[in-house]
Amino acid sequence: MVGHGHERRVCIVVASRANYGRIKSVIREVDRNPGLELMLVVGASALLYRFGKVVDIIERDQFPVAATFYCIVEGDRPVTMAKSTGLAIQELSSIFESQRPDVVISVADRFETIATAIAASYMNIPLAHTQGGEVTGSIDESVRHAVTKLAHIHFPATELAGERLVRMGEDPKKVFVVGCPSIDVAASVDMAPPLDLFERYGGVGSVVDLREPYLVVLQHPVTTEYGQGLNQINETLKAVYSSGLQTIWLWPNVDAGSDDISKGLRVFREVCPKNRIHFFRNFATEDYYKLIYHCGCLVGNSSSALREGAFLGVPAVNIGTRQTGRERAENVIDVPNDARDICKGILRQMEHGRYPCSLRFGDGRAGERIAEVLRHVDLGINKTLRY
Repeated sequence: MVGHGHERRVCIVVASRANYGRIKSVIREVDRNPGLELMLVVGASALLYRFGKVVDIIERDQFPVAATFYCIVEGDRPVTMAKSTGLAIQELSSIFESQRPDVVISVADRFETIATAIAASYMNIPLAHTQGGEVTGSIDESVRHAVTKLAHIHFPATELAGERLVRMGEDPKKVFVVGCPSIDVAASVDMAPPLDLFERYGGVGSVVDLREPYLVVLQHPVTTEYGQGLNQINETLKAVYSSGLQTIWLWPNVDAGSDDISKGLRVFREVCPKNRIHFFRNFATEDYYKLIYHCGCLVGNSSSALREGAFLGVPAVNIGTRQTGRERAENVIDVPNDARDICKGILRQMEHGRYPCSLRFGDGRAGERIAEVLRHVDLGINKTLRY
């Protein structure tokens, strides 16, 4: 949509496949809203082939990309994560300087999120933040709360998260409980089984018959447990292999420790070639939701098990500490990084079957609400603690 001089220019930064799923409905609603002009910036792992090159999916969805930025430092270590954050600040500062948005939206809790927040704040650009006020542990929680203190407008997903933001000293008049935007997409998808998945996405490994029971596994590194990733992924691999179930496994994200997880997956494929696992780099958001909707169990440590999984009623096994403290519905059971416990959890959830739909994280209208708030809210940048 082309601005006419009076629309508020809303900059949305997409920097990973998870980012895009969590903010896609907001992008759509901002683009539709007559009082707003969309400025979409895509960068970091969202541009890289080995992490799914999400920018290709964005372009297929026909959203206009205003700018791109590269910032990922190779090396898969905490120091490279810190350096990638610094590079992202530099790149985004230049983009904000040239594009001059009226407000910037930063998504959730990744290192690109805090880079976005720092760049916007120092440039006196009003900052809106989605999914603040949540508790998870690890570096993600530290980043999330730090971004809260930099943000001027807050879009928490739940009432409890909104209450936490107010207790952190944020202005109640700038806290809008809207639900999680990722639920919007899940609520709008035709859940017909994606039987042409392999033709469209390729991947490597055994062919999975989606008409028969299958698992979906998505396990990311835990940055505060750097160095333990290889052992952790090996435990999950043992559990999935011993379950005997056909499995679709997604590649991990770019966080420090991802090389250890990737190494574990590659070694497993060499040592155990006769397995029932098919590995993929990425899916379009809608296909991912179709995939988990029909699976027997969603396994790993992704927040999608707790958010979209709760809404879709997907049985889930959450492994380890990455989601410690996060709100959850009854569809999730928690297990340690131990093959025997993981396997028991999988079999238990497979036997249980589908759970009732939970609206804990939203009802499918978050993007619409966010766009309307951005159209009318005061965009002042002065902050003070409100105790």
